[in-house]
Order: sequence, then C-alpha cells, then structure tokens
Amino acid sequence: MRLKQNPTLRRALHCSVLAAAVFAFSGASDPSTRFNELGHQLMCICSCGQILLECNHVGCPDSDGMRNELMAAVSRGDSDSLVQQAFVQKYGPTVLAAPTTTGFDRTAWIMPFVVLLAGIGFVVYIVRSWKNKPAPALADGLTPVRGAELDEFREQARKETDL
Repeated sequence: MRLKQNPTLRRALHCSVLAAAVFAFSGASDPSTRFNELGHQLMCICSCGQILLECNHVGCPDSDGMRNELMAAVSRGDSDSLVQQAFVQKYGPTVLAAPTTTGFDRTAWIMPFVVLLAGIGFVVYIVRSWKNKPAPALADGLTPVRGAELDEFREQARKETDL
C-alpha cells in the first residue's frame, strides 16, 4: 500500500515521528536555561528574602557560593529534583522559593483558599442576617410604616407643607 493512497497510515506515521522527536528532545535542554530555572526556584539564605539569582545586595556572603554550587550541579547533569534535595539537605527547607506539594506543605497551598471561601461565606451570612432582620417593635404596639404606605405619607406631608 502506498502512503498517498492511505491518508490514515500517513497521519499515523506523522504522529509517530512527532512523538519520537518530542521524546528524544525532551531531556535535551540548554544548561544555562536549567541554571536559570533552578536558580529561580531557590532562595538566597543570607536573610535578604530574595530569589537566589536575584539577590543583589552588596557583599552577600552566600549567593556567590550557592550559584557556584548550582552551576556545578547543572554541569554534572544532576536532575532538578536531585539539585533541590541537595540544597534542602544543606540549607534547610527555607531554601525553596515555593513549598512542595507533598506532605504537610500541601497545607500551605490549600489553606489560603479555604480561609478565603470561609470569609466570603461569613460575609454573605452576616449580610443576609442584616437584610432579614425583623422590624423593631415600637412602643404602644405600633409597627413602623414601610413601602407604599410610607410613600403616601410622604406625599401627604409634601402637599400639606407647600405654600
């Protein structure tokens, strides 16, 4: 069978070539790109509170050494997770710019949304309770005038006070 006569076979061949190319080149990346990506996932430990590659205060005692360690790990070809684990073991979990999505750190991702939804629910509850609040009782069993009856009294007062 020829490829021109069978478009399904040709399409399958194109898809398989594309999948093979994606698979072959998925691990190939520029070391400077990996260095940049990993450097933006780590924090400088000098207590400046900045991303490692953006730590710019003069005389930082830690950022140059950490950058050199990162470049050495990228040059060795260590995986991203291995580099992050090595930095966590050496400097502690505060070296990560974002908490991991496993274990107790998952709480750091979930709780802000839970608190926001609970706050919105509380505000809705309070507003509805104010809206549905019964009218205050007046002395001598009188009830407050509302709606169309109140408009009639206002119109009557307007007519009586015109000169």
